[in-house]
Amino acid sequence: MNMDKSISTYSQYSKKLWYAAFGLAGISILFFVILSFQGLPDFKQLENPDFDLASQVIDIKSREIGRYYTQNRLPVTYDELNPFLIDALVSTEDVRYFSHSGVDIKALSRVVMGVITFNTSKGRGSTITQQLAKLLFDRPDFEGMGKLKKVWTLAITKFKEWITAVKLEKQYTKQEILAMYLNKFNFIYGAYGISAASEIYFGKNQKDLNIEEAATLVGMLKNPALFNPVRRPDTVINRRMIVLNQMRKEDYITRHQYDSLKTLPLDISHFSKQSHVTGPAPYFRAELAIWLKELFEKEEYRKPNGEKYNIYEDGLKVYTTIDLDMQEMAEEEMWKHMATVQDKYNRVWAKKDPWTFNADEIQKKIRKESLTHLIRLGGRYVALREVRLTELLDQIEKAHGIQLTDWDIENILQEKAKAGRIARLVSGKTITPDRGKKYKEVMNGELWPGLVSVWKKFQTDIMKEMNTPVDMMVFDYNPAGEKKANMTPLDSIKYHRRFMQTGILAIDPKTGEVKTWVGGINNKYFQYDHTGGSRQVGSTFKPFVYATAITLQGISPCFPVVDQPYTIGPGDGNFGMISSWTPSNADGKFTARSYTLFEGLRDSRNSISVFLMQQLGNANVVRGLVNNMGIDSSVRRSDGEYRVPNQPSICLGSADLSVMEMTGAYCTFANNGVFVKPYFVSSIEDANGKVIYRAVKEEQVALPPKANAVMVDMLKFAADYAFRDFKSEVGGKTGTTNDYVDGWFMGVTPSLVVGTWVGGEDPWIRFNSLADGQGAVMARPFFKAFLQRLENSTTTDYDPNAKFEKPVGGLDIETDCNKYNALRNQNSAIDHFNPDKNFEEEFIENE
Repeated sequence: MNMDKSISTYSQYSKKLWYAAFGLAGISILFFVILSFQGLPDFKQLENPDFDLASQVIDIKSREIGRYYTQNRLPVTYDELNPFLIDALVSTEDVRYFSHSGVDIKALSRVVMGVITFNTSKGRGSTITQQLAKLLFDRPDFEGMGKLKKVWTLAITKFKEWITAVKLEKQYTKQEILAMYLNKFNFIYGAYGISAASEIYFGKNQKDLNIEEAATLVGMLKNPALFNPVRRPDTVINRRMIVLNQMRKEDYITRHQYDSLKTLPLDISHFSKQSHVTGPAPYFRAELAIWLKELFEKEEYRKPNGEKYNIYEDGLKVYTTIDLDMQEMAEEEMWKHMATVQDKYNRVWAKKDPWTFNADEIQKKIRKESLTHLIRLGGRYVALREVRLTELLDQIEKAHGIQLTDWDIENILQEKAKAGRIARLVSGKTITPDRGKKYKEVMNGELWPGLVSVWKKFQTDIMKEMNTPVDMMVFDYNPAGEKKANMTPLDSIKYHRRFMQTGILAIDPKTGEVKTWVGGINNKYFQYDHTGGSRQVGSTFKPFVYATAITLQGISPCFPVVDQPYTIGPGDGNFGMISSWTPSNADGKFTARSYTLFEGLRDSRNSISVFLMQQLGNANVVRGLVNNMGIDSSVRRSDGEYRVPNQPSICLGSADLSVMEMTGAYCTFANNGVFVKPYFVSSIEDANGKVIYRAVKEEQVALPPKANAVMVDMLKFAADYAFRDFKSEVGGKTGTTNDYVDGWFMGVTPSLVVGTWVGGEDPWIRFNSLADGQGAVMARPFFKAFLQRLENSTTTDYDPNAKFEKPVGGLDIETDCNKYNALRNQNSAIDHFNPDKNFEEEFIENE
């Protein structure tokens, strides 16, 4: 009976234990199910971890130029990882890494002890997989928590790590997890991932790290802020020693290696914070970013799901045509040349104020308004305006439906002082009638007096601030590119505005590949890219007029033209002139002697260009030619006029064009009359290596080969004196605009065409004489120095022995002036040779 009772009691206890076990299992399952919804990464997130990847800009020889990023991260695969990094990581962080399934049971004891003793530092027993899991979701902040809440939060956090770690182990191989961890970790100072960390702290690729460098970076994984090589070198050396000792214990290095390595000093002499705005070709990379964003607006260049690519996060590889060797040479020679130009400018203007010198009242007003505009673009003005005016302007917008700018406020103030300002703005179509009506509503509204009071106080305070000296850094032509100064913010604006600027491009004429891109003298202080800005081109436009005349009229470059005034008046040709136009030469003089076209182009005699335009009979044929050469002559300016005016004055370079347009057009001369559209991106790959964009070469015949060959001879003649000692065949043309505002030089060789512009940001930042302000002085010396570097270089593909292409069958136009004169004496009708009338129709059609 007792035995039966014992059996019954045992059975009851057994059942209870089973119930308890099942209950505990059910509760555990329920706990983990609930936990799985508590901010854990889902399957999709684990399959595609959210790593912001830097996009690389790569040169034509597969070298990195720079990166775009929000997080400077370049992923590396396990096979690409430095073995020292793997050994140091495993021996220090997780010796059983390759044998556990994501959670190391033996390490749990340390975690439990940490929970019991409320010591969160004991939680470092996590596996590498768990440490990766930590990086995939936000960590709790234990500060201010009570003990019980801290215990519970720490326990929940650990359970989350375990669940995620197990998921990771099922989704990825051990090698992939290890690489992901090193790629994801933030080593501070903008070093996201092991690749960026190696570059920032040691100035090298991670595959080139030595043992002690690898140990230093692995040591940072415990706490990068605590083990910061820059701020706590002694602490880092001690931490490095621990890592090296762990490597010794696990037989990755010998005792002898450990003893020698642990005594080495910490060498971070190559430490350098990186930014995507630093490095070579900064202007190019800034413009490239804009181009890429515009490209990815197009549906055909979007992700498979329709989303736009983000150059700062999607890890693209942008393969460009830039040659890093050429680019660095161009930047170095630009720096030296522009420093010389600036030194001369500073001497010329040492005792003059460019904002008032030689300026009438209208000019003074224009220059003052320019300074005011620059003040209002500055950070001080914007910040104070936000504080003082925003709330009141929002009220006015709500009441009257108009968002007032500073210019609007000043217009209303002028109207209040003297009626008529609004009427003039409306009649001149500067503002719409509706906006004029809104002006009057605001002026008569109840909020206007308050705005006037606040505005006047704001203007007084901001000008006081703008005229108060402060310590600052300013641009300077020293090795650092800047210097300390104590000056007022207003003087700082004037100081930086006085620097002469430049825009330079070098293009391969055969392929259209842009090889170098220099948009200014210093991208940190001067962001505007002058390769794309429109500036008056001066005499660099004249070869287009000569080329048109030679093509359409068969005129020999030996043809003589008297240097005298030529007039194009009403009724002449198809110019549609209202009044007569008789331009003078740059020096204001006429010699009355005969110039060949060779000489006329070389000496930039305006009279010869006007004569040729007169002979052509209309400007459209020239506009048609430049259109064929990549300069869109149909584009209009903001005032409605054509950028390439349909007027005879274009023969003297009155058009405002960009360095890109001019350099591309001149490439036609170096490519046997064929225009190839310049491009700077050859292909783009996504993060998986799939090509998402590939450039297509665009070209068209612009000039017949024989006429083009004559133009090449003329450009060579024009450049002969300055370049006769060079190995390369060189042609070129200088350009100087009115008042020496712009200086140009277009340099042409068989394998490279270089366009150079030099001038001020404002038209009153200029030289005062032809001797100082002509293109031959401001721009040509750069090209000479750059070409000299290229000819002596062993790292570029530039070929100084290349020759301009000669047309099959020779020329139909005589270019030997001795032979030409002999023929002319025999036959006065020899002035014109076989013009190409087919091209006249094409020029006019394409205009």
